[in-house]
Amino acid sequence: MEPGEMTASRAEIEAGYRRASEQLQAWLNSASQEGLGRRSNGTRWTNEELLFHMVFGYMVVRALLPLVHVVSRLPVPMGKAFAALLNAGTRPFDTVNYWGSRWACLVYNKQRMSRKLDKTLAAITRRLQREDPRSLARTMPFPDRWDPFFTPLMTLNDVYAYPTKHFNFHARQLSLSDTQG
Repeated sequence: MEPGEMTASRAEIEAGYRRASEQLQAWLNSASQEGLGRRSNGTRWTNEELLFHMVFGYMVVRALLPLVHVVSRLPVPMGKAFAALLNAGTRPFDTVNYWGSRWACLVYNKQRMSRKLDKTLAAITRRLQREDPRSLARTMPFPDRWDPFFTPLMTLNDVYAYPTKHFNFHARQLSLSDTQG
């Protein structure tokens, strides 16, 4: 699902998680070291670094979930001020985001990346399954300058759906083989 589309159902979100896990595993199984080390299309990352960045999107959501539960209970002006503060830090965020994926890829490399994604997906899926419709409808102002899939106001359901949108977007930038894009 893309921005502006209807809200994803729990089943659609979980199906997206499964597809991401399967796709990552397929890429890692078939990619050569040369392919992983090749520059991706439209980013400064190598394919391996970009793959980690795609996994990192799910890791971010796992960390964001408790924050959304708290901030969504605050008065709206406080949430907006928090999002504005984060938006003001977009430039340092972009730098940390770039270098973090480059360095973290040294630990969560081809051998460890898929396991990390699966553990992260298991954790956020368990949380998703415990959410009721009321909690999924909670909203929080977001730093919409940080990511093209962040909007000024997101529901908890949107946050659960976000990392698969992020994954799918970056998947189009991979250049793992000479026959790709």
